[in-house]
Amino acid sequence: MVDKQRPDKQRVEKTRRKPGETRDKLMTAALELVGKGRHFASLGIREVTRQAGVVPTSFYRHFRNMDDLGLQLVDELGLVLRRMMREARANVLQADKLMEESVGIFISHVQANRSFFLFMAQGLAGESRAVQDGIRSEMRFFATELANDLRRLRLAEHLSDADLEMTCDLVVRSVAFSLTDLLGVSPEDDYQIDQVRKRTTRFLQLIFVGAAHWKSADLKSR
Repeated sequence: MVDKQRPDKQRVEKTRRKPGETRDKLMTAALELVGKGRHFASLGIREVTRQAGVVPTSFYRHFRNMDDLGLQLVDELGLVLRRMMREARANVLQADKLMEESVGIFISHVQANRSFFLFMAQGLAGESRAVQDGIRSEMRFFATELANDLRRLRLAEHLSDADLEMTCDLVVRSVAFSLTDLLGVSPEDDYQIDQVRKRTTRFLQLIFVGAAHWKSADLKSR
């Protein structure tokens, strides 16, 4: 006997989505729009759901609003930054190559995750305070991890904890500033990308030259 309902069951199975699939499609759609030149702050729910190929009502099953989606993207950006840091730790074996190698790794990750970093650059100066605070929190974490690495490599023993944290904060801010230059260059323009790499490395070298001659007030009496 033929099961007349079987085709309907097959259609249901085909249309049934895996847990988290729609959420991921919405986040990917937002990044795709950012990658096409749209500013995240200007995106609307209907535009994102249309890009994702889902109905607008499905958005609210995963996010309260666009700020909430933005914060989820910040979390994903944090994972990208942590992967970048792990790669830098694994590849940077000599202290004198620390800055040059780290900048090269940063640039390669920006090229591989361009939409994420466009989102980051927009978010730092965007209208969403929640997204901006989330990105700044990730930057503070990155600065703290950099300070820990410099302590481990014994490269900043003359600096107090406060001054080392400030130095690393300045490094992260300088790299974030360079991000806008890098994103303004075509991914295929190797010459301009190399110029950004050299300039960013020089920024960091100057920061650490200054830090090397800095005398922390609370260490002078030791």
